[in-house]
Amino acid sequence: MSEFRSAPASRTRSLSRHWSKYCRKRRCKDNFMTTVAIFGVGLIGGSIALSLKGKPDMTVVGHSNRSSSVEKYMQRGVVDYATTSKREAAEQADFIFLCVPVGNLEENLRELSEYKLKPGCIITDVGSTKATITACARTLDLGEAIFIGGHPMAGSERSGVEAASYHLLENAYYVLTPDESTPTEAVDRLKALLAWTRANIVMVDAESHDEIVGAISHLPHMIAVSLVNQVRGYNEKNGLYESLAAGGFRDITRIASGDPTIWRDILINNRTVLLGLLRDWSAETAKFADMLERADGNAIKEAFESAGAFRSRMPERRKGMILSAYDCYVDIPDHPGIVGKITSELGNNRINLSNLQIIESREDVPGILRLSFRSQEALDQAMLLLGNSGYDVHM
Repeated sequence: MSEFRSAPASRTRSLSRHWSKYCRKRRCKDNFMTTVAIFGVGLIGGSIALSLKGKPDMTVVGHSNRSSSVEKYMQRGVVDYATTSKREAAEQADFIFLCVPVGNLEENLRELSEYKLKPGCIITDVGSTKATITACARTLDLGEAIFIGGHPMAGSERSGVEAASYHLLENAYYVLTPDESTPTEAVDRLKALLAWTRANIVMVDAESHDEIVGAISHLPHMIAVSLVNQVRGYNEKNGLYESLAAGGFRDITRIASGDPTIWRDILINNRTVLLGLLRDWSAETAKFADMLERADGNAIKEAFESAGAFRSRMPERRKGMILSAYDCYVDIPDHPGIVGKITSELGNNRINLSNLQIIESREDVPGILRLSFRSQEALDQAMLLLGNSGYDVHM
């Protein structure tokens, strides 16, 4: 498909005709050609595309309703081919990835049921809720196509196809949620395809997935939002709350800055599970209130000990639903070019920054530079390098 890889959006319609003919010719010549269609080539869809693109006998097709996005996919080399025709992409595909927001999954799946999909075509999604889309699939006539729910548990501080990465899913958990009627052969084919992402495949039923992810991701997001809004209310009477919240409070509540529309759809979609989790959370906070009312120091100590013991057993460097924060702070003197000098030193030693921020919150130093990294390894290397260079570096 190299003849189409650098095509501009202006040629989308003509390419649609040529590409269909090309696929038919090549399929006659090579029965092992695999076409993967990705609807929604953003962070996750783009990362899956990059993992598959260029593999033997593999063609990756990206879809968007906007021709500008189609052109962007091609210019960035994320897919082999891109089109604004959903039907074209779907009916040529052996695998279809629905990488659209949770709130649009059922609509897209219903639309696919109206197409003439290839026999044995596997449809999967990447949504963080699984029960409703799986139930929707059971009600639809997909012909000889098969739906298998999926959820790659990885993310990034950035979004969009610009943030897509070949390495994003590596070592992350990728959950598949087939039900009892799903052919084993189809599950095996999807697992074989996903092996190119280098993710760790986990099998679980859709309902269990939603309960677990609700507890470890959706509930923490709600708690963070509630806590920030609680402090925001206090800050209306005393602006010192906002000033002193810099640092630790901002760090532990960073997930409250998630995309409001995406999280609206996720929470509503998983509301039955979350209502139960919120009741359990209320019971946990009531326990703390009781400990404080009784001034029960031993009970408070035991609560921290049991939580610490369980948390210490969690994998530290495994990718997961909530991004880990790998930050350090550098006291910076008031010298011209000091920030550029520090970042250049990191760059010269091939240590990649994901973000930086200058914080002026202490009287005894002109400023504090907050450095953020994407891995513990990069953070460790940066702290050692800057410490050896004479900078005051701290967590």
